[in-house]
Amino acid sequence: MMHSSLKQLSFTGIKKSLTKLTAASAITLATLSTTGLSSTAQAASMPGDGVEVTPIFPPIAEERFRGEIAIAGLEALGYEVDEPKETEYATMMLALSYGDADFSVHLWDILHDSFYQKAGGDDTMVKAGNMIPGVLQGYLIDKKTAEKHNIRYLTDLQKPEIAKLFDANGDGKADLTGCNPGWGCELVINHHLEAYDLEKTVEHNQGSYFALMADTITRYNEGQPVLYFTWVPQWIAGVLVEDKDVVWLEVPHTDLPDGNNDVNTSFKGKNLGFAVDQVKSVMNKDFAEENPAAAKLLSLVQITAGDESAQNLKMQNGEKSITDIKRHAKEWISAHQAKFDGWLEQARAAAK
Repeated sequence: MMHSSLKQLSFTGIKKSLTKLTAASAITLATLSTTGLSSTAQAASMPGDGVEVTPIFPPIAEERFRGEIAIAGLEALGYEVDEPKETEYATMMLALSYGDADFSVHLWDILHDSFYQKAGGDDTMVKAGNMIPGVLQGYLIDKKTAEKHNIRYLTDLQKPEIAKLFDANGDGKADLTGCNPGWGCELVINHHLEAYDLEKTVEHNQGSYFALMADTITRYNEGQPVLYFTWVPQWIAGVLVEDKDVVWLEVPHTDLPDGNNDVNTSFKGKNLGFAVDQVKSVMNKDFAEENPAAAKLLSLVQITAGDESAQNLKMQNGEKSITDIKRHAKEWISAHQAKFDGWLEQARAAAK
């Protein structure tokens, strides 16, 4: 028979052991519970965790800034964003349609509509949001020549004596600094030259747009007349300033290649001949449906034409490396932090 003191000792030991086990179990349960809550919280804040995303952009450095803002938002949601693919607009739409890329922020809604429709349109892609509203295109000449010769309309260039003012190579035709093949704007310009009876007096100079514009700006600085196509946003509007250095030319009536002449082509009471457009975020449809957080974010991300023009001018002044562009995007986000954070909050809510 066990001595009573020994029995008491044994019962005490058992009781202590049970107490330790109970405490350990409680700690384990608490740890598991905390871990579960932590994982849930992380999943809610990073809905894109583990998902790889492939952007596709045009090979125009001046349009990379907006893409970097979108990329920063996706990364803040946990997405792993690959280095963007680069190609021209028509091919970009095909890549998005076939799932070779997931998103872009470079679709001009009206200008690039034929590219979008031919690649599959709404059946394979989603126009997620308005990246830049109110973008313009048109023809400009230097203000001094416009006022001296009373030039207001593109069709004034039908007159050989007016066209000759802008002749840079001695062939008697006005030299129009135009649009790169593959951008879409070249199709409108070529159509205009035919529609407004300008083929005999105006030469559409194409090649490397920004190199051609560098020559155009040099001619302007030398006091020579200049005629060029451009769009806003971009840095040229900050170098050759509207109504100070240059003026928009009007067209007598809207005449577009697709025959859709009811679109708005007017700016400040002038018919510029090009649709007042908006740059859209566009996504592969399957990717958008599988990633509601990304789709919501890209429906919200937006900058102004002025934002991009100001950033482009920094590039023209020497800050043009990809490191510079990424820094510009971070600076823009810091300056608009509350708005950016609001986009992320709404994107996270869409994933629940």
